[in-house]
Amino acid sequence: MTDSPTPFDPAAAGWKQFRWHEDGFPTLVGPFWSKKEGDGLAYGLLAEPRHGNAHGIVHGGMLVTFLDQILGATCWEAAHRAPVVTIQLNTHFVSAARAGEFMEARGEAVRATKSVVFVRGQITVGDRIVATADGVWKRLGAP
Repeated sequence: MTDSPTPFDPAAAGWKQFRWHEDGFPTLVGPFWSKKEGDGLAYGLLAEPRHGNAHGIVHGGMLVTFLDQILGATCWEAAHRAPVVTIQLNTHFVSAARAGEFMEARGEAVRATKSVVFVRGQITVGDRIVATADGVWKRLGAP
């Protein structure tokens, strides 16, 4: 008999798998999850050993990837679902996340212009902030 905790099950907690498309880079690092919160969405990712670095914590590149996906989705909504691409992403690593932890991310569009969207967000595990970010996304086709 083991005393290991029961792994977190996002589906049992009301989260739904979130897919931007059926192939491409996000499928290599997910699955990502989403859950309705007020007028927006919260996003989740269950950290797995494959997301870790040599120190046994979630790799910074994985955290940036998660933020890029979530903040990009936030900008896409703010741009009325028009295509957007990252032109700047500033990330601050605040604390570590480990395999088995469910990371949640939330984004907020700060301002949307005709050509760019400014956004900020963070990743948390419970009440602990793991990373914060802010950035700018370009609206494709905009001047």
